[in-house]
Amino acid sequence: MRPWQRQQWCIPAVGAGFVSRMEDVLDLYAESYDPLHPVVCFDEVPVQLIGERRAPLPMRPGTPMRIDHEYIRNGTCNIFVAVEPLRGWRHVSVTERRANPDFAEQMRSLVNDGFPAATRIRVVLDNLSTHTPEALYQTFPAAEARRLMRKIEFHYTPTHGSWLNMAELELSVFARQCLDQRIPTIERLRELVAAYEARRNAANATITWQFTVDKARVKMHALYPSNPL
Repeated sequence: MRPWQRQQWCIPAVGAGFVSRMEDVLDLYAESYDPLHPVVCFDEVPVQLIGERRAPLPMRPGTPMRIDHEYIRNGTCNIFVAVEPLRGWRHVSVTERRANPDFAEQMRSLVNDGFPAATRIRVVLDNLSTHTPEALYQTFPAAEARRLMRKIEFHYTPTHGSWLNMAELELSVFARQCLDQRIPTIERLRELVAAYEARRNAANATITWQFTVDKARVKMHALYPSNPL
């Protein structure tokens, strides 16, 4: 079953708002690569830091490493991921929180460090309350916030449509390759993140998106508002 098929049955109510945002994002994904107008998918996920109560028993010939079932909760942190699917570039950041200032700093990093030569950065993201231009104005002086917003263009996925954000695919890979273990500290997580990012970027790991507006109108026609005209 495809992701869009699974999500279709989870959506309690949809209409023109859902469809318009979906088609907006799908149109972006259909565009050819343009370094001056990159499409960047952005998302975040909380991570629980878990320490060992007892040191694991090391691996031996014929015996895997053994980990005690008891563990220590060391709090939580947050991972931001920005991925440019067509170029095969991503940047993963670890922060203590995911408040407005943290989001604003991520956007400034995209403009200043990720895409300094871009004319316009089209950012695909969900409807989290921190994902707004207001977050930049709350964090930076007005002139700086305006400078950043002149370079950024937000494209929001529909409510119940986060599967349209390709950053979720990158986070899924990250979870399998980095998070399938106990990570005791934010410093250790940052080490794993840096190694993962370098490895994926060196491999130029791109994402191929095949679901289009035309396919949506056929396969998800039941979600479209009826139009008697």
